Amino acid sequence: METIKNIYKIGPGPSSSHTIAPYNAAKDFLKHINYDFDYIVIDLFGSLSLTGKGHGTDLILKKAFDSYETKINFHNTFENIEHPNTLDFSTYKNEKLIERKRYYSIGGGDFSTTLSKKDVKDVYPFKTFDGLKNYMKVQKIDDIKCVINNFEDDDIDEFLKDIFLKMCLEVELNLKKEGFLPGRLHLKRIAKELFDKAQNIDDEIEKITMLITSFAYSASEGNASGEIIVTAPTCGACAVLPSILYYFYKYKNVPVSKIIDGLKVAGIIGDIIKNNASISGAMHGCQAEIGSACSMTSAFICYINDLSLYQIEYGAEIALEHFLGLTCDPVDGYVQIPCIERNGIAALRALTTYLYAKDISNLRRNVVSLDGVINAMKITGESLSKEYKETSIGGLAKILK
Repeated sequence: METIKNIYKIGPGPSSSHTIAPYNAAKDFLKHINYDFDYIVIDLFGSLSLTGKGHGTDLILKKAFDSYETKINFHNTFENIEHPNTLDFSTYKNEKLIERKRYYSIGGGDFSTTLSKKDVKDVYPFKTFDGLKNYMKVQKIDDIKCVINNFEDDDIDEFLKDIFLKMCLEVELNLKKEGFLPGRLHLKRIAKELFDKAQNIDDEIEKITMLITSFAYSASEGNASGEIIVTAPTCGACAVLPSILYYFYKYKNVPVSKIIDGLKVAGIIGDIIKNNASISGAMHGCQAEIGSACSMTSAFICYINDLSLYQIEYGAEIALEHFLGLTCDPVDGYVQIPCIERNGIAALRALTTYLYAKDISNLRRNVVSLDGVINAMKITGESLSKEYKETSIGGLAKILK
């Protein structure tokens, strides 16, 4: 299983699969060119084509190729491709093809040139939560962070401190902004209004709910505007963990060192989900994005509140379980409706699942394991039709056309 650093990527929204990965793939393509050419043809297939304009894929690719002349073709088809997020880069000289290279956007901002093997190295000797537990048992380790510290580079704390600061910044920046989000949906920004309203609420439950919601909306609105955000584990679900992290840091006075350790635990949960199912909406629907983010965030809350290893698994498991089957259906291809609202709901659900882990886990042992739910998500995702996997041709995207 790979480093948890690959779960947290810093890059431009609104989609890790449709902006960050294509941008990096384009840069990778250019890196290997050592010959003269006239222009580059970009061919987008599947989800990258169907939601590419709404996600800004064409704009980010033009930015990546900068001064080079580009031509972009959108192929709204899944025929003759092995992956729903497929793109080809081709160079031409005197109207003749020189080179064509295929890339796959595989989720969370990662790209690959092959589907037969991974382009990243494994750093962990296990890839499931049961494997993690067995390792801890054999090594007589009580704290998950110690396992992560054993296998990650020495700079992991410094890396995660930067992630923490970036997450706080993406929340704070958009709590001050008003106006409308880009695109034809003309969706009003409301994070600032929500935050201002929360200051005057006396009921504690309602106040906490509105505060966390305002934080989630803030980060989501920033992502929808194409701002720099942190994948956790994706752009589309980027606000779930930061909104909770920001709340516990600012309002519960959780120290930064504890937050960093919590990010380690959240990262290992995301890593396990990614390696055994997917974090890509184009692969397994929104359950893979929002469900994974909620699971990571629940584990984060459980850890920073000193719950047991079993309770951490309990929270992460039920957080993911109750998003099973969730479709990825962004209206008109924009990461706005229902994405922003879903981030807020998932953040609140993560808080609820923490309370379940804290107060219910000791009453009845969970029959379903985290690994079991991850497998169920994979099976469910594979059975979903393409209309519900980030294509904007099914679900809400169809109803609100």
